[in-house]
Amino acid sequence: MKEALYWEVKEKDVVQCLLCPKLCVIKEGGKGQCHVRQNIKGKLYSMVYGKPCAIAVDPIEKKPLYHFLPGSTAFSVGTIGCNLHCRFCQNWETSQAYPEDFEFKDVSPDEIVKQAKKSGCESIAYTYNDPVVFYEYALDIAKKAKGLRNIIVCNGFINQEPLKEWCKHIDAANIDLKAFDDKFYRENTTAWLNPILESLKTIKKMGVWLEITNLIIPGLNDDMKKIKKMCAWIFENLGSDVPLHFTAFYPCYQMMDTPRTPAVTLMEAMKVALRAGLNYVYVGNVDPGEGSNTYCPKSKKLAVSRYGFSILQNHIKEGRCNGERIAGVWK
Repeated sequence: MKEALYWEVKEKDVVQCLLCPKLCVIKEGGKGQCHVRQNIKGKLYSMVYGKPCAIAVDPIEKKPLYHFLPGSTAFSVGTIGCNLHCRFCQNWETSQAYPEDFEFKDVSPDEIVKQAKKSGCESIAYTYNDPVVFYEYALDIAKKAKGLRNIIVCNGFINQEPLKEWCKHIDAANIDLKAFDDKFYRENTTAWLNPILESLKTIKKMGVWLEITNLIIPGLNDDMKKIKKMCAWIFENLGSDVPLHFTAFYPCYQMMDTPRTPAVTLMEAMKVALRAGLNYVYVGNVDPGEGSNTYCPKSKKLAVSRYGFSILQNHIKEGRCNGERIAGVWK
């Protein structure tokens, strides 16, 4: 347990969390909507600081990050809790849990860094549940992780002040842009769209390497007209070189009756994104064929060949393939 960052006193024994746009007002003894930030005697505390429930070594491609140290491994850390409550959550067993649901072994930031270096990983990824809700823990680890890169895999639903502070210590981010539709967000996630769009712009502006994931769910956010609008917004606000990953939904959590996403839908979305001017577009959670490979936008030659989370060929040297620049962080 550690006193949280970004909160204020509203009145006696009542505090307001300022970390994410929900701005939860929390009475004595109560928790925020994330389940893991609690008012104890008029102060707001993180109940998951130093209490990971998941630690693993993952391929960087699993995050997914395709243009950031390809073929390397990330020391991945997650806790419980989330500030969103998505009906389609694929990690709901931990993201929608409460602190009292788990028994934890304390692992300090120093110990995380020590384990990460011992594992041979080149980076630490804050992932599995959403790192927004273990902000203080992730921030302290990142500050101590000298010689390692830091990655967030995040929903982007965070206020600007804490995000800007985070970005000073983060090297790469994969942000879930769940739909380009405010109604979808409000009905299916308990969040809303605009703060995520602002987060994307801030992350890009502050020089953090950015990739975006869009989980396509049949009947909910698979309208190609809206996908076209999303791709146009990315092109206009973030540029043509931000990689976009379209991934397939599989029945889970509160949407067990929704069918999985057909591969043909992902491939159609990929075509829409490429026509919109995006240079690097991928498909995931299905047998991708060539949909997971990186091609040079100018020559169309193969730059990186992938199968699943494995690199089969990497022709990029010093950020170039056959003399052409390929956007990314390659060393």
